[in-house]
Amino acid sequence: MTSVQGKVVLITGAGRGIGAEVARRLHNRGAKLMLTDVGDGELKTIAAELGGDHRVLTAVADVCDLAAMQAAADLAIEKFGGIDVVVANAGIASYGSVLNVDPKAFKRVLEVNLLGVFHTVRAALPSIIERRGYVLVVSSLAAFAAAPGMAAYDMTKAGNEHLANALRLEVAHLGVSVGSAHMSWIDTALVRDTKGDLPAFGELLAKLPWPLSKTTSVTKCATALVKGIEGRKSQVYCPDWVVLFRWLKPVLASRIAERVVAKAAAEAVPKMDAQVAELGRYMSAYSHGLEKPPPS
Repeated sequence: MTSVQGKVVLITGAGRGIGAEVARRLHNRGAKLMLTDVGDGELKTIAAELGGDHRVLTAVADVCDLAAMQAAADLAIEKFGGIDVVVANAGIASYGSVLNVDPKAFKRVLEVNLLGVFHTVRAALPSIIERRGYVLVVSSLAAFAAAPGMAAYDMTKAGNEHLANALRLEVAHLGVSVGSAHMSWIDTALVRDTKGDLPAFGELLAKLPWPLSKTTSVTKCATALVKGIEGRKSQVYCPDWVVLFRWLKPVLASRIAERVVAKAAAEAVPKMDAQVAELGRYMSAYSHGLEKPPPS
């Protein structure tokens, strides 16, 4: 197990949820933190909670903007001397089937979840290589199993896994370790907002067999991620049973398994699309609000 005492960690999506909880735990272990998010208020809150001390830097930055992420990485290097760990955590989801989702919302998910991870890693990688550090790409159980109504999210999380796998091969000889994190439903605002906005989503989730129907606490998820960081693990799973789905991918993509899911989707997807149309937006209220320019 590697101590994070004195290590410099850059975390995206650090204003709330998993990113914020990982930041708390690493700070308690003596790490120095560069926290980024698109929400200034959330970053100020977590920075104040952590004491606003000399071990915490924050930067409002959109992961879709490579220059902004480079500026955040450069700030951490200037302040702390380098970056030892990067946690590419920022992610969003869209609402609606492939047929009915707003193409702009679909594209935004790809930009944040996939290109945003690339931008995050690219900005920090030279310093990570210099310090023989660790990269953790936050993927999902969705990398192993497709779900109706979640095409954009599924695409990006599968892409995240492959990005991590390719990068691991590229930098192993340089002493850099790369991991991907795969979680089932975590009790984050993203999951809660989706259940609240789309009752049909919650109904579909409730019909899934145990343990797929259960959500896991943010605390437990952050514990797993921090353990993965300390152990420089190639894969992190939360809950532990998610690893089974990695090996069951061929079964999940079989005709028999797809028939079972398609039967449930035939009822759930039209309901979800109708509820999305009624909402008048294709993301959570929080994510939707971030897409609008601030009032002048």
